[in-house]
Amino acid sequence: MKKIFALLMLTVLLASLVPCVSAVESGWEIDYSDSVDWNKFRDQGVTLNVYNWGEYISVDDGEEGAFDVNAAFEELTGIDVVYSNFASNEELYAKLKMGGSQYDIIIPSDYMISRMINEGMLNKLNYDNIPNFAYTNPQFVNPDYDPTNEYSVPYLWGIVGIIYNTTLVDAEDDVHTWDILWNEKYANNILMFSNSRDTFGIALKRLGNSFNTTDEEAIRAAAQSLIEQKPIVQAYVMDEIFDKMIGGEAALAPYYAGDAITMMADNPDLAFAVPAGGTNVFVDAMCIPKTAKNQEAAELYINFMCETLVALKNAEYVGYATPHTEAFTYLDEETQTSVTYPDDEILAISEAYIALPDATTALLDGLWTDILSTGESSPWVTPVFIVVCLALTFAINAFKRQKKKKTNF
Repeated sequence: MKKIFALLMLTVLLASLVPCVSAVESGWEIDYSDSVDWNKFRDQGVTLNVYNWGEYISVDDGEEGAFDVNAAFEELTGIDVVYSNFASNEELYAKLKMGGSQYDIIIPSDYMISRMINEGMLNKLNYDNIPNFAYTNPQFVNPDYDPTNEYSVPYLWGIVGIIYNTTLVDAEDDVHTWDILWNEKYANNILMFSNSRDTFGIALKRLGNSFNTTDEEAIRAAAQSLIEQKPIVQAYVMDEIFDKMIGGEAALAPYYAGDAITMMADNPDLAFAVPAGGTNVFVDAMCIPKTAKNQEAAELYINFMCETLVALKNAEYVGYATPHTEAFTYLDEETQTSVTYPDDEILAISEAYIALPDATTALLDGLWTDILSTGESSPWVTPVFIVVCLALTFAINAFKRQKKKKTNF
């Protein structure tokens, strides 16, 4: 969702904020809080490599009131930002685990943060360099995935639900259940996550299990359910969902509420439902990997992301919920009460992912590979088929030539 406050409203509402904001003809001239030395690394040739989800930060898209977060940070600090995207937690993990790529800031989800902590992949944070952490809503402090809050600062959060096209889904069909994603009526009109954790989570919850179960029988039952579903799935997607759902190319898909709101803004035929059987509530947080070259500059970037205006702009642009207490107060009432900020009833049936034991993770990964390969030809099938066809063609032609010779006698 890209809700932008009107110029006059922003002037009034944000006048008392830190950072303070004043309007100028060319946009917004921002006086950031003096809680840190923003010029500490100026003219030192420092570059920060930031690795984040796609479409997950405020940029200048040409709309009125647009705010480019990375450009503003570069101007404020003199630090260059090299910004790149990943599509899933698993992609992020694999890239860091393989080595060869050095990032200073990464923004994984809760369960992946827990896994990285357990595997010694993250640096502890110096909160003296992140005073804006004080704006974090207490419900996101010392979370299960980082109990002592030594490794992460929450960025955005949300829930998973089902986004659907009201012109393609029959009104009598219940969209408030995961079962609809297995409804053969919508064959080739259903999208699913292309990562194992979210996809298995849906199948497990549909069968009445916890997202975090380690029961092998339950996990294998979920895998069988996904295999049975695969023939009616159009595609397994992540960011590709935007074009497909906005363009009316699919009827149903599970996805994150913040992105659903963005898609609904671009296509009024789309709607969002939260399955009554329970769903996932997640937090994405800023971390510094062990491979980071610029720890203190990275902490400056994290502190910048926790500036009130920056947190507000990110939440407005991306459409996800902010854990920043001050930024939340400056959102309009419609946003504060929307599905972006689920009520207690929805949160009561929501469950967060946690890091799973290595054996369970390996089982999930293996089963996911099997699911993706189910129904696909083995790599040797096509060449063998071609060879067989050529052999048959040769044999038939030889037979015809032999027959022709016999006829000529």
